[in-house]
Amino acid sequence: MSAQRTVRRLITYALLFALVVIAAVGLGGLLGRLFVAGTELAVDDVAGLARSLAFALIGGPLAAVLWWVVWRRLEDPEERSAVGWGLYVTGAYLVALLIASTNLINTLSSLIGGPGQEWRLSLATGLVWAAVWVWHRWMWRHPRKGPAELAEVPTVLGSVLGLVLGVGGAVSALSTLLDAALRGAAVEASVGKPWWVSALQSLVWAVGGTAVWWWHWKHDGGRRLRTGLADVALITVGVLGAGILTLAGSGVALFVALRLLFDRTEPLELLLEPLAPAVAAAAIGCLVWVYHRNIASGRSETTLQGGRLVTSGVALVAAASGIGVIVNSVLAMTATPLAGAGARTLLLGGISSLLVGGPVWWLAWRPLEQAAGTGTATGAGLNARRIYLVAVFGLSAVVAVVTLLVIGFRLFEFFLSDVSGGSLIDRIRAPLGLLVATGLVFGYHFAVWRQDRAVLAAAGPVRPRTIGHVILVAGPDSAALRRVISEVTGAAVTVWTRADARAADLTGVPALPGGPPGPLQGAAAAQEEQLAAALHGVSAARVLVVADQHGGIDVIPLQG
Repeated sequence: MSAQRTVRRLITYALLFALVVIAAVGLGGLLGRLFVAGTELAVDDVAGLARSLAFALIGGPLAAVLWWVVWRRLEDPEERSAVGWGLYVTGAYLVALLIASTNLINTLSSLIGGPGQEWRLSLATGLVWAAVWVWHRWMWRHPRKGPAELAEVPTVLGSVLGLVLGVGGAVSALSTLLDAALRGAAVEASVGKPWWVSALQSLVWAVGGTAVWWWHWKHDGGRRLRTGLADVALITVGVLGAGILTLAGSGVALFVALRLLFDRTEPLELLLEPLAPAVAAAAIGCLVWVYHRNIASGRSETTLQGGRLVTSGVALVAAASGIGVIVNSVLAMTATPLAGAGARTLLLGGISSLLVGGPVWWLAWRPLEQAAGTGTATGAGLNARRIYLVAVFGLSAVVAVVTLLVIGFRLFEFFLSDVSGGSLIDRIRAPLGLLVATGLVFGYHFAVWRQDRAVLAAAGPVRPRTIGHVILVAGPDSAALRRVISEVTGAAVTVWTRADARAADLTGVPALPGGPPGPLQGAAAAQEEQLAAALHGVSAARVLVVADQHGGIDVIPLQG
């Protein structure tokens, strides 16, 4: 019976989603025709009008009837807690948000461009989908019928959407401004309109995207979410995406600077062309990167370690690519001493990539601490580190296999072909350089992996983890209790600060140097010992730990 209900829900919500989209498209088309009536955009499109009428007048009532049936059933708590309802609300909310925000922002941007009429169609589409968004936001936030599952997904993905739109617009606006300062009239000749118009249009996108991000990140509380999806989005978009944008922009900017100093083989205007977008990407990406890394530092140990490893991985790719390109260019110069500007340009590209990725990797990975054994992760961060090393090994193996196949193909082609098309080194230098860089990366991380295994073996057998995640409710100074939980269980810890905590809370009070511990310090030590004893033998996926203000500890295993 439950399987039948699940299939029925999936079909119902999929049909409702399709009907809502159809009705919105039809209404948007009709409203657009109303807005452009009497202008040069109005055309005698009978088929388009018939389609809009059919979508609006047939799809709209069907969507309303089906929604009414679904809405009545949501009085049942089982229907409200169904995953299908959460999926429908999330999908419709995000689609409506995407189409409404992009069309309304495009309307404002088009108005800056001049007295054209194209903004009318964007405005019509944006208004219709904004109404769909408001409708689904009301359902999402409904106190009795809002989805119980996936309730935080619209907040997380909405903030990601706004961040992407805002960063894209900010990079474009700053790039146009810098390009106008560097190249002047050449910018207007390339885009066909005054540079300030393009800058203002991009600024509108930046402000609109930032507004969408702020609404979900601040107003809806996306910053306070501690779910797995929120942490993944934080690391993937805020750290990984921003890190790639920053390193790519920095690498290109440094490459242009090196070419201006050592390789002026092209006109100055062509050399400067990629500089403004690169500087803009590096500047905006760095701001986003630093902001989200600071956010990640206040999350769980797993999230913090994940942010560091992602930063290290991005920088490692940049540095390894630089090494491969340097080897490629050196082989080109060795094989063809008169290679000239082409090999020199290639060499400068590799140097710039290495100079950008190398220092960032050094700061994120801290190889001196790794060599000394002090950088070996413990607790929850150890799993993230192992996953990182396995990912490095896997990617290195894939790259090595591909490059070996290419080298083998080039070798056989060279010896079997009767046509001379360059030297053997010229044929294999690009994959050979990549293979050398891959070998260096694999060798170093394999040594780190062996060192980690030796450290863990010396520490003795690892106690199996019986707790997956711990929620700690304590006073504002909970670092000591958090440390005890990590040492005893190895689980990820989320800290919730008590609103009724007094200033003289027992948790986290340091011992006085040079003397015996006072009453507060002794009570804190006793509370830590009580916590360690209470966690022993507990087995649950999630555990709630409540530290009261009188030194008591409650450990509550949770279901699910």
